[in-house]
Amino acid sequence: MRTLCSSTLIGEFFVIGFAALVAMKDPGLSMASVWTVSGIAMALCVLLCGVVTRPAGVALGWALQIALVASGVVVPTMYFLGVVFAGLWWASVHFGRKIDVAKARFAERSAQASPSSPDAA
Repeated sequence: MRTLCSSTLIGEFFVIGFAALVAMKDPGLSMASVWTVSGIAMALCVLLCGVVTRPAGVALGWALQIALVASGVVVPTMYFLGVVFAGLWWASVHFGRKIDVAKARFAERSAQASPSSPDAA
């Protein structure tokens, strides 16, 4: 799960950065506020890569997905990209958990199939 979720979060990191560049063109927004909000969101993406396997990590990831969709208020394209990344986040969590279960089963079978002592060979 960690690899899939981290890949999604790193992709979001770049999308948030590019969206900030677009948002800077809005005369109603100050550059400082755009980069403060975007910088916090980008830092959260990187930090979530480290805690995604903890129970609160996935919940924080969902909060980030909601914020990404909501950022469409400032950059309308983010409505679409937010929904796309929310779908990727769902798939990363869903299939990542399935992969983790399959890996654990494989490791268990491998441990049972291998000899328990080095003298058995």
